[in-house]
Amino acid sequence: MPKARLYMERKKLCLVIPSLQAGGMERVMSELIQYYSFKKNLELHLVIYDNVRDIFYPVPESVLVHLPPFPFNNSARTISTFRTLLFLRKTVKSIKPSTILSFGEFWNSFVLLSLLGLPYPVFISDRCSPEKKFNTLHSLLRRLLYPKSKGIIAQTKMAKDYYLRFFHHKNIRIIGNPIRIISPKKENEKENIVLMVGRYINTKNQDKLIDLFLDLDIKGWKLILVGYDHLKQNISNKLEEIINRRNAHDRVILTGKQADVDSYYRRSKIFAFTSVSEGFPNVIGEAMSAGLPVIAFDCIAGPSELVIDNHNGFLIPLSDYVQFADKLRVIMKDEGLRMKLGRNAVESVKRFSIKVIAEEYLEFILGR
Repeated sequence: MPKARLYMERKKLCLVIPSLQAGGMERVMSELIQYYSFKKNLELHLVIYDNVRDIFYPVPESVLVHLPPFPFNNSARTISTFRTLLFLRKTVKSIKPSTILSFGEFWNSFVLLSLLGLPYPVFISDRCSPEKKFNTLHSLLRRLLYPKSKGIIAQTKMAKDYYLRFFHHKNIRIIGNPIRIISPKKENEKENIVLMVGRYINTKNQDKLIDLFLDLDIKGWKLILVGYDHLKQNISNKLEEIINRRNAHDRVILTGKQADVDSYYRRSKIFAFTSVSEGFPNVIGEAMSAGLPVIAFDCIAGPSELVIDNHNGFLIPLSDYVQFADKLRVIMKDEGLRMKLGRNAVESVKRFSIKVIAEEYLEFILGR
């Protein structure tokens, strides 16, 4: 069949993700859903199967959403997990998709296991640092099941190299995350705000950023942390304790979960990111899109795909908080440098537009 005719036929695309709560992985999926919903030759199915099924991001009415018809009973996890496996298998069999795209490093193995033996191609993508550690069971499942996928999407070259070594898969494609366009304000319309966006978890190191910022003691500036507790680590309590101890309620603000993050990007002048483990940090790209220079640690995979040192921001050696503070001080005091880095940041992220990235996904998973 001619390739042009093959592409014009209506395809069923099944997007599988544990949840659509607020988060980087979920935001990428929502961006793809929004983009694909306008394609008349695609029938979109979204399958959500985790125990928390709240949908934070908007889903177009044309998308067919599939949720388990039963609650996940934590007191009977084994039975609930088995029922979820059956739900996934039954749902996919009823959809009869042209292709399946699954997100989630802890969940791709679950999806592959549930669909073993079915004739539908499954493409998977981890959304974490390639050096993330897994327990023995997860590591074993990944080694056994990842090679059975039709293809693997890596977010960075480092991730691709890892997958080649550990999974020996021949069909791996590097595709970055789509970055939303957030029109920046002019410098004189912004406020003296250093911004960080990210879930409150240990590896993000928001506590160290607060101390670092307060130690600089540059008058007229605020630090705003947009995020919320995750992984049951209760980091917000720790952050509140630091703010109370240092009497810094007027200089450090914890916003909690925010639906309108864009307004914070537009108001701010600098994006500071103290995370030490990333896959592909969406928030860095979004900040750059809004014209913010970025200071970030050069952690394994992620920031270096976006930040060019001294061009659109600063890459700091991992966990070197002294150099991080030095660069933050420089950029807070030098408006000209801030503006130059911010302009370069806007240009740098254009290669990650939703159109470019979403079409790369389609080309890979539909084989067109």
